[in-house]
Amino acid sequence: MLRANRPSTDPSQLSAHDRVYRTLRTKVMHGEFAPGQPLTLRGIGREFGVSMTPAREAVQRLVAEGALTISASGRVATPELGNERIEELASIRALLEPELGSRALPRAHPALIDRMEAINAAITDAVGRGDAVTYIRTNLEFHRTLYLRAQSPAMLALVETLWLQLGPTMRALYGRLRRNTPPPHHRMILAALNAGDEPGLRLALRTDVTQGLRHLVG
Repeated sequence: MLRANRPSTDPSQLSAHDRVYRTLRTKVMHGEFAPGQPLTLRGIGREFGVSMTPAREAVQRLVAEGALTISASGRVATPELGNERIEELASIRALLEPELGSRALPRAHPALIDRMEAINAAITDAVGRGDAVTYIRTNLEFHRTLYLRAQSPAMLALVETLWLQLGPTMRALYGRLRRNTPPPHHRMILAALNAGDEPGLRLALRTDVTQGLRHLVG
């Protein structure tokens, strides 16, 4: 059973904890785990070659962020989101991400748009190979590349927490859709950036971040 522990002050343990935390966080966000997939402290420690303490501390941080859940009996797993929770997270994304895009638009120089075009090409390649994890990773990179230009770190941190909580669900969605084309609204996002079209950019982002999740709650 997981018990609350004071963070370790040993530098080597702090380093191990941070390494485990960052790696697990990335894996969850990129859909490397299925919804409801169980994890154990012993298994995490074995995978990363660390003791139980840094494994426990990393899990506690991820539970606090909603990336993992822990039952009353101490069972740790990735989130299994119900329809209401999916709709709630999608609604928050639909509020925050168009706002980030709007704030980024004045700083959307040609080099940024070229970078996003290249990322979108990588998404297309991942779709062609049926590589769900790379698809999710590059899809998030497409959005993050734009949102970084908003220079709104607190808002972006909130959005990344939503991505983290939705990671396993997005993996399930990818399998359900059997997608063989890149996200259609990315072209609309790029066109709006090129045209400096703020209402069009908001609409494209709002549609892009919500349409796929609707397939899970239909």
